[in-house]
Amino acid sequence: MSIISLIIKREFITKVRNKSFVVMTFLSPLLFVGIAAFIGYLSSMKADTKRIAIHDESGLFVKEFILKNNNNSQYKYLDLSLVDLKFLKDSIADERYEGLLYIPKSEHTKDFENKIQFISNNSPSISFIEKVQDVIANKLTKNNLEKAHLDTLAIKKAQAQVNISLTKASGEESVKGLNEIKIGIGGAFGYLIMMFIIIYGNMVMRSVIEEKTSRIVEIIISSVKPFQLMMGKIIGTALAGLLQFLIWAIIGLSLMFAASVFFGVNVGPSSSVSPELMQAAQQEMTGTAQMYIKELWNLPIANILIGFVIYFIGGYFLYSSFYAAIGAAVDNQTDSQQFLLPIIMPLMLSVYVGFFTVINDPHGTIAVIFSMIPLTSPIVMLMRIPFGVPLWQIAISVTLLFGTFFSVVWFAAKIYRIGILMYGKKPTWRELYKWLKY
Repeated sequence: MSIISLIIKREFITKVRNKSFVVMTFLSPLLFVGIAAFIGYLSSMKADTKRIAIHDESGLFVKEFILKNNNNSQYKYLDLSLVDLKFLKDSIADERYEGLLYIPKSEHTKDFENKIQFISNNSPSISFIEKVQDVIANKLTKNNLEKAHLDTLAIKKAQAQVNISLTKASGEESVKGLNEIKIGIGGAFGYLIMMFIIIYGNMVMRSVIEEKTSRIVEIIISSVKPFQLMMGKIIGTALAGLLQFLIWAIIGLSLMFAASVFFGVNVGPSSSVSPELMQAAQQEMTGTAQMYIKELWNLPIANILIGFVIYFIGGYFLYSSFYAAIGAAVDNQTDSQQFLLPIIMPLMLSVYVGFFTVINDPHGTIAVIFSMIPLTSPIVMLMRIPFGVPLWQIAISVTLLFGTFFSVVWFAAKIYRIGILMYGKKPTWRELYKWLKY
């Protein structure tokens, strides 16, 4: 057995036998499922109804708001137009009502646009105020049309409702929101890679720092080369991480299935929807759902899965080399913080580029460039693949990624070789550059 395989085996066994690793492996799925079930339970609970007092001196709008009480709204409007205004304001201060909508009397319709007030102790939500404004605006518009002797019913019938259907150049009918689904699929895979890099890259760095501070590394270096030790740590930690992810997936899916079957718990926000409503929605959306399923099957599923594996391996090894070099250069995790920001920034940048650029223009210049840059390609390219990326672009991106990986490993190994036996002094960026020349 080669030296690297022995180091991989040692690193893997050390990680999986660690008590914190074992505890978090089996505790994390319980926490995730518990949080999901709790969210489902909260979403099924009916929100507290907030009482809104209305003091309408004009008498024009109060009926419009009272009709809103039949819509199972979170807000209940009360007609208190005959109650003294000062008393109502005192009631708001005493929190008897959520708020008071005060509509003064006016002879001119135009005056209502700026004189209506909402009085409350706490600032209301923007959506609530917009709904109130819409009710008042619709009523004023209707009154203005009637004063102008215009037929409001005819105007309502004359209003056009446009529903544009999507069709491909081949003649096949398409569906709306497909780009959002594609970016969601690519984003999920990209986010998984980013989390794996951050979690287990830090684990590689901590492992190097622990062995360095305990002086165990001095004994290990006497038998193996620093490069072999670094690669063994990276691969061993990756295998332990993959095992942990696999256990999480199995336990999480099993717990969700058990909760839904044996306890009748609907995990997720859909638990608040009644079965009758769900059945009606399913019957209405059958044709659309079939079209969505057809579009999903037409996605380059093989390219997505293969690309995920390739970019998962390339991205993890690339960034783990940085983490290992940082761990060798410092004596404790506190000193490592100054070197971690340049590593985290490309990952964060790739997420922003993916969600704000790829979704709007997946084949644009910015998306293509960032899908080629090795530090951002594992995430950006995975977000582009569901939109259909030419194989030559993927080939160039993968070549650059692994070419950069081998270059970074070579540079990281030089830093690792010097830094692994350096103690007591926090290195600077200039000193790290000098180490590359040794």
